[in-house]
Amino acid sequence: MTTYKRPIVSVVGAGNVGEHVANLIAIKELADIRMFDLPRKTEEKTFEVVKGKALDIKQMAAAIGSDVEVEGFNVTPDGQGYEPLENSDIVVITAGFPRRPGMSRDDLLSKNVNIIRTISERVALYTPNSIVIVVSNPVDVLTYAALKITGFPKERVFGMAGVLDTARFKAFISMELKVSIENINCYVLGSHGDDMVPLLSVSNVAGVPLTDLFDKEKLEELVKRTKFGGGEIVELMGTSAYHAPGASVVEMVEAILKDKKEIMPCSVYLEGEDAQFYDAEDVCIGVPAKLGRNGIEQIIKLPFTPEEKQMWKSSVNSVKSGIERIKELNLI
Repeated sequence: MTTYKRPIVSVVGAGNVGEHVANLIAIKELADIRMFDLPRKTEEKTFEVVKGKALDIKQMAAAIGSDVEVEGFNVTPDGQGYEPLENSDIVVITAGFPRRPGMSRDDLLSKNVNIIRTISERVALYTPNSIVIVVSNPVDVLTYAALKITGFPKERVFGMAGVLDTARFKAFISMELKVSIENINCYVLGSHGDDMVPLLSVSNVAGVPLTDLFDKEKLEELVKRTKFGGGEIVELMGTSAYHAPGASVVEMVEAILKDKKEIMPCSVYLEGEDAQFYDAEDVCIGVPAKLGRNGIEQIIKLPFTPEEKQMWKSSVNSVKSGIERIKELNLI
C-alpha cells in the first residue's frame, strides 16, 4: 500500500501576507507548511517570530481539527537557513522591503530584487522542481527577476496580481448591486498597479454585461476604486492589505494542488504566439491563465476593445520600464 504524502507549501516571508497565506492553507488543510523569515533583533533579545507564528498556526489547526504540519525556520539576509525548502511543491515568496522616507525608487528596486535573488537562488538549489508564486511588489518586475534567476520554465514561475485585483472589482460590484459574488464574472489584467486593465467588455453579472447594469459614470467610479483598492486600505489602516492578498494566493495554491484547471489572471512571462497576441514580448504581466498541477498550463487569449487596447499598451509599457530599469542597474 502506498503512503500518502501531503503536499508541502513553503512561504518565504512571514509578515502579514505570509502568515495569512499559511493560516488559510492550514484552515483548508491543503498542505504541510514551512515558513521562513529573518529573526527580529532588539538590543536585549532576538525574537524568533517565524517560529512563534508557525506554532500559533499549528495550534489553531489543532483547534479546528486540521491535520497539517506547520514549521518555522530562521534565515539570514545572505541566504543561510533555507535547506528546509527541500521537496516543496510550491514556494510562495512574500518577502520584500517597504519603501521608507528618503528612499528612491531605484533604492527600493535594488533592495527587493536582491532579496528575490537570494531566495530564488536557494529555491533553485534546494527545491528545483517546485512551482514559485511571487507576491512581493512590484510583482510583475520581481516575477520576471525570479524567473530569470531561478532558470525555471516559465510555467513554474508566476506572480499573484490580477487574482487580487479581480477580487476587489467583484467586491465593489457586489456591494453596489447587492448580488452574490458567485454571479459576477470579470477579469482585471495588466500590471498590478495604477495601470491595471479591468476588462469591461467581457465582465457580466449572471450573463448581463456590466455596461447594461451601470452607466458610464458609475463604471468609471468602480474601475477607479479597483485601481486604488490597495491605497484605500492603506489610508484607512495605515498599512497595506493582507487578508485579501493572502486569500488570493491561496486560491492559486489550491488550484495547483487540486489540479483544478482554473482560469485566473496571473503575472506570467509572455513569448512566442502568446506575446504576439498580447503585443507584449519578454515581460511578465497579468493575463488569464489556466492553473493546474503543472503550474501555468495554458494562456487564454481574450480580445480587447480599442479603449482596452490603449489601456493595455500603457500597462505593458509600465512593466517594461521597470524591467529595463533592473537591467540597467545590472540587478539581473
